[in-house]
Amino acid sequence: MKTGMNLLLWTTHVTEELFPLMAKLKQTGFDGVEIPLFEGDAGHYQKIAAELKKQGLGCTTVTVVGPEANPISPDANVRKAAVERHKWAIEMTAIMGGENLCGPYHSPLAVFSGTGPTEDERKRAADVLRQSAEIAQQHKVMLCIEYLNRFECYFLTTAAQAKDLVQRVNHPHFKTMYDTFHANIEEKAPASAIKGLAPHFGHVHISENDRGTPGTGMVHWDESFKALRETKYDGWLVIEAFGRALPALAAATKVWRDLFPSPEEVYTQGLRFMKQKWAQFA
Repeated sequence: MKTGMNLLLWTTHVTEELFPLMAKLKQTGFDGVEIPLFEGDAGHYQKIAAELKKQGLGCTTVTVVGPEANPISPDANVRKAAVERHKWAIEMTAIMGGENLCGPYHSPLAVFSGTGPTEDERKRAADVLRQSAEIAQQHKVMLCIEYLNRFECYFLTTAAQAKDLVQRVNHPHFKTMYDTFHANIEEKAPASAIKGLAPHFGHVHISENDRGTPGTGMVHWDESFKALRETKYDGWLVIEAFGRALPALAAATKVWRDLFPSPEEVYTQGLRFMKQKWAQFA
């Protein structure tokens, strides 16, 4: 198991200003960081790659797609743009030596059709993501698609749907992931959701039900960690929390109040909590 911290708590675009924080995360005991991928070119991410290497940090990445690059669009040109968007994110991940490219890049955030996903949309997604998985294989990157809760998207909202998508794509470089925040809303029980996903998931977001410090809320942590151990999961456990420091991101994640005293509490207490629970169910 490897521990990571998602840098979306501080920024949507990592620059040199965040390098001292990355050093603090390393000193705290994290194995790596999760880098947001929303913009930037190869030169930019080569600088981050050099800093990661200098500090001895591993990394994973997270990205999204917009309506102009929607994998489930009926417009073939839009789906082609989705593959190109995925390709860029895969290449930037590879530059940094990232293992997993995570996120809900199956469909645009907060865009709703008014109904559930259609069979045509499922087929389009599988076709686009299979092409992207081929690119990911060339770059030795694992795609770990994220299902969200029903209030953030309509296409992929449960572990069962995510498993179905993985099976449709049917590619060794395409898996799904498990996020404790979204699962807390959508699943009946974390143990059955996690066990149902195995062996089709390759990444885990540790996120409290209010997006605050892990271990301070209502997520069924014991059941979750016990199930992860029972499925012999041995990948990344990445803390994902959101605050109000970035107004646009706060609006997107619906964070209207302070959820923790400080970011330092989130990553220090959160890391202790993760390690404690992981050891408890060894």
